[in-house]
Amino acid sequence: MNKKDIAAIRRQFKLDNELMHIETIFNVYVQKESGDIYHHVSQPFELLDQEAQELFLVNFKKVLAGQLDTKLFELKFKKNIEESTQDILFDGLQATEQEDWQDYMLEIVEKMYAHNVYEFDTVVTFITGEYRKPMKQRNPESGEGGTDNVYANKFILCSLNRTSLPKTSLIFDYIEKEFKPNSHVDPIINLTTPLTGFLFPTFTDNAADVNHILYSAGKANELDELFIDDILNCEPISTAIEDKDCFELIVNNIVGDKMNSDIVSNIYEKIDNIIEISKEDDDEEEPILNYRDVEKILTTSGIEGVEEDTVKEAFKTVIDDELHSFKANNLIPTSVKIDTEIAKLSIKPQDLKNVKYITYNGKRCLLLEIDEDVVIEGFQLESSPF
Repeated sequence: MNKKDIAAIRRQFKLDNELMHIETIFNVYVQKESGDIYHHVSQPFELLDQEAQELFLVNFKKVLAGQLDTKLFELKFKKNIEESTQDILFDGLQATEQEDWQDYMLEIVEKMYAHNVYEFDTVVTFITGEYRKPMKQRNPESGEGGTDNVYANKFILCSLNRTSLPKTSLIFDYIEKEFKPNSHVDPIINLTTPLTGFLFPTFTDNAADVNHILYSAGKANELDELFIDDILNCEPISTAIEDKDCFELIVNNIVGDKMNSDIVSNIYEKIDNIIEISKEDDDEEEPILNYRDVEKILTTSGIEGVEEDTVKEAFKTVIDDELHSFKANNLIPTSVKIDTEIAKLSIKPQDLKNVKYITYNGKRCLLLEIDEDVVIEGFQLESSPF
């Protein structure tokens, strides 16, 4: 799934939407520390009162919120795993009896709490439904009746949420006309900040892909490797930050840790050009870079003596996988930070070519080329000769 696919399905989680039919909701209350199931209940989603539906819809949208490779990750299932989560979810997707579907979801809950212990009670929520996407929009001026033809795919979404007890407070009882402590002790389910969750299957080219699952991390750039490996039974994956760090280590391994700003700017510019060409070609897949692509980028950026075998060896040294591929979008920082004792600067990667590190009168200086006047605290600075 790309970000457009995720955004499209996320937008459909709203009341009375014919493109998103949620059939059943299944809530499982699990006790802290022991991981024992205290209670579970399954019911048609449409039988919930409207306020409850709205609260859950916010929760489901939160599961699908965030940037790809930062908070959301498309994971590939491992092969040849006994009692794999992929098989359980696939069987659950095909189940025609409510009790069978419920049993499959309870299997997943058992896997979740066999490996994780929480210091608070938690609630696992599953929904099953059908996601519909129009094949082709009708011309509203054509006068044609009926509905658009749609792609229709069933899905399962899971959300894990923590509970907390309400804080003790003093209330005023209007009937008794007295002040007294709040006696409510019912746990509050935090639906606005899911601990984790997933969507199965993923959707590619309007078709379901049962070999992948969309995993939602609790916090950006913090993967729960245990959840990914032992519970979802998926192959390991790296975050966007980890990809960027590994790429920088590979470049350092090849050319050393010192480069002038022009070359650094050229590297980011070459990667950005690859991304822009992909967008112009309406390529649904994000562009990826292997060691051959990295060798070409470094060579055309002005670094001499770079050979394909050298880059390949750097991949093997840093990642232990010479055939690893990076998503190009993960390698360009939103901003480049320059920290010194005198000042801290933040500039766009493409503007690095306007920054020079020089020695002037025996002193190290940072030269920043600009096109406009400089105003500090309302005063326009005068230009001095170099």
